[in-house]
Amino acid sequence: MHEQAFRFGAARHLVGVVGLPAVIDHGVGVIFLNAGLVYRVGPFRLHVDLSRRLNALGYPTLRFDMSTIGDSGASGQRLSREEQVVADVRDAMELLKQQSGCSRFVLFGLCSGAQNAHSAAHADPRVAGAFFLDGYGHRTLGQRVRHYLPRLLSIASWRNRLSRRHAPASPRPAEPAFVVEPLPPKVVRAQLADMLGRGLKLDFVYSGGVARYFNHIRQFRECFGRLADHPGVDVSFFKETDHTYVFSGDRQRLITHVVQWMGRHFPITRPGT
Repeated sequence: MHEQAFRFGAARHLVGVVGLPAVIDHGVGVIFLNAGLVYRVGPFRLHVDLSRRLNALGYPTLRFDMSTIGDSGASGQRLSREEQVVADVRDAMELLKQQSGCSRFVLFGLCSGAQNAHSAAHADPRVAGAFFLDGYGHRTLGQRVRHYLPRLLSIASWRNRLSRRHAPASPRPAEPAFVVEPLPPKVVRAQLADMLGRGLKLDFVYSGGVARYFNHIRQFRECFGRLADHPGVDVSFFKETDHTYVFSGDRQRLITHVVQWMGRHFPITRPGT
């Protein structure tokens, strides 16, 4: 395995680290997108550990900072946020192609990174697959029943509610300053259907850390209907896992999941070392 840092992009404003196996299969490369504002190592070095595991198996990788995040600067272009995301990922694909010979790519994104991976996968035909971790989903009737019914039936919950009514009011916490506006559910469904129609393989992984909008594996069907039956779709729900995979055991579980998924859909013919 060999790793090298690069400055790349049309304005040489992007920074990333390419990981190459000793033997390159020339199949697919894996590109890691920022998780929110976390720089390219990923939350708790998830991207580093996962990329090196993939390198050892024979997959080239690139973990990079998108425009204005981490060590990357601004492109100087007047683009919308989505246009800049797509442009950054296209620059990343060009770099990994130059270094490894790969012409097809799998994207990996968590949280807003999953939304960005969605945009890039929909826009560029070179994307062959994607991991969407805590990506798109929306509240459904089933989600609300699973969330509220146990609370309505809990005596302790009612006691707490009544005690709060008689307690002095406390100021509400400030809203987060960094918010990514999601696409409407109808648009998400249409774009996913388009990706699957082009042959993409898509892996949706939801954690217990997003129970506010996703709290059961069957909710994927509630959100996206018949897309749940498509052979290109895999869905997992790690109920006990935190949104950022804070525990090493949870990160290892995810890494094992990714490795197995890659082996099923994009097998290596010449293993790396």
